[in-house]
Amino acid sequence: MAFATASDASTLVSFALTSLIIELTPGPNMTYLALVSAGEGRRAGFATVAGIALGLAIVGLVAALGVTELIQASDLLYEGLRWAGVLFLLYLAYEGWRGEAEVVVAAMDADRRYFTRGLVTNLLNPKAAVFYVAVLPTFIVATRPVLSQTIALTLIYVAVATVIHALIVVLASQLEPLLNNPRIEKIARRALSALLAGVAIWFAFSTGR
Repeated sequence: MAFATASDASTLVSFALTSLIIELTPGPNMTYLALVSAGEGRRAGFATVAGIALGLAIVGLVAALGVTELIQASDLLYEGLRWAGVLFLLYLAYEGWRGEAEVVVAAMDADRRYFTRGLVTNLLNPKAAVFYVAVLPTFIVATRPVLSQTIALTLIYVAVATVIHALIVVLASQLEPLLNNPRIEKIARRALSALLAGVAIWFAFSTGR
């Protein structure tokens, strides 16, 4: 067992609370989920949440294997990943600003599209990698297997993040009926898109070295 004693349980609770605080801090995921859920509804929002969860889990697994430490050690890799993430967020903000010009697609295709966007956004998020490299290891118990602990803590983090993201979807989707008015919908969509662009710019400065 990776964690078995009362002190280990205390470590898990502390890590869960740390994860909760981090996820309650406004960021790209929170803003994009609000944009998608308010405009497209819960189904699109939950598809995005699923993509985000998988992205966070993959980054955690990669971190457990030591790959993220290589990214941290290489300015070229880190900066490439960081700017790819910023540009992708700006693309999503631009797309939200101009609205959907395409013909309505099948529900399954839409789900796949939003799932993919949630996944890519987090695979290109160096802050997630930094969390797994800088924060998560401080909760590792030195006398126990590191890999199994890392996987367990990653699952806790993904679970906490998913709950928070699901709540954002539920709350933001309450606005969808209000946005049936095309004028109100356009104003709200563009306001959220501008906010997402602002988050992307903040993300560019806050993750720089």
